[in-house]
Amino acid sequence: MTNTNKPEGDFSTNDNSFDGITFEVVEEEHTNEGNKVKRRGIYLWPNLITTLALLSGFYSIIASMNGDFRQAIFAIFFAALFDGLDGRVARAIGAQSPFGEQFDSLSDLLAFGIAPAILMYSWSLHDLGRIGLACCFVYTACAAFRLARFNVQIGIVDKRYFIGVASPLAAIIIISSVLVGLDYSEVFDLKEKGIQIYNVILIVTVGLLMISNIKYYSFKTIDRKRVPFAVLPLSVFIIAVITYDIPVGILILSIIYALSGFFTTFFARKSANT
Repeated sequence: MTNTNKPEGDFSTNDNSFDGITFEVVEEEHTNEGNKVKRRGIYLWPNLITTLALLSGFYSIIASMNGDFRQAIFAIFFAALFDGLDGRVARAIGAQSPFGEQFDSLSDLLAFGIAPAILMYSWSLHDLGRIGLACCFVYTACAAFRLARFNVQIGIVDKRYFIGVASPLAAIIIISSVLVGLDYSEVFDLKEKGIQIYNVILIVTVGLLMISNIKYYSFKTIDRKRVPFAVLPLSVFIIAVITYDIPVGILILSIIYALSGFFTTFFARKSANT
């Protein structure tokens, strides 16, 4: 007799209804009673937003290869916005899933690991030949290492902190540097070896920061806490300064945040030893 109390879309451990050919996703979840069930299908909205982030990263690569560097930069910015949105939507509607987590990581690798490296190579480092290619690959490899490490540490590390620079922030440092270089091309002359060496150091350093053990505040809990009123006018002042020159403002803020991890790590270790 068929179990009529079995929820639709759920499959027992020995259920063979998934034939291995159908284009479908089957995930194992735990019910509130602690039982293991298998559910077929995915959550549409968060994965659709992740797909838009993936599309943005893909478009950025094409734009970089065609020399449309500003379009490539804006595409990565859009990917960062979509990346921040998909997780919030998933948590808001209770649509978190292992498939979504893995899909998000693959999208991040393309948008924040590969696209910025190709942008930097196409814009500046291609003149260095294999050295430029190797440095951009180091950045991409570090992004892949960071995302793999993040996946295996989900639920283990303190959610208040990122271990290593998050890949979206690393990408923002790279693309804001390129955007500043485009806006001030008379200062950042790409034919000068000094500028090329600066870009080499930048992309390799940012890549290594992604796989470092430096702690960065994640801001994941700030929306659930009250802050002093003085924080609001200070935030308005910072926004006003950024709007004077948006690319320079974003670059300065992102570099300050990248450096803040050293202080966060120092004080965290100091408090742990006391």
